[in-house]
Amino acid sequence: MGKDKNPRRVGENEAFAKAKMLRTSPQKLNLVAALIRGKKVDKAIADLTFSKKRISQDVLKCLQSAIANAENNHGLDVDELVVSEAYCGKNLVMKRGRPRARGRFGKIMKPFSELTIKVKQVGETA
Repeated sequence: MGKDKNPRRVGENEAFAKAKMLRTSPQKLNLVAALIRGKKVDKAIADLTFSKKRISQDVLKCLQSAIANAENNHGLDVDELVVSEAYCGKNLVMKRGRPRARGRFGKIMKPFSELTIKVKQVGETA
């Protein structure tokens, strides 16, 4: 009399990972996510490893988590994985400020983002 198993949120040949509360704006994060979209995972790892963007290390960690999920949880072949989707969205924004001249207040927004990476197993023909 246990619960039924949760249905999969992705297809049979897919796996994904999410990274939340990344301390950068979604616009900057999307530049790095666009760098790996549609690439094979070994090429994507190489691109993120040598990228000069600060947030690329967090994106690399999320990609490695998606690869590990595909291999360990769903039994997919790592050599045939491709980054099918990599998208980001807004998370909370910390509002800070700084006193300015003539009694004014300069707003400083400190945005957070979240990232979702989906990997898909494709055949050798792709």
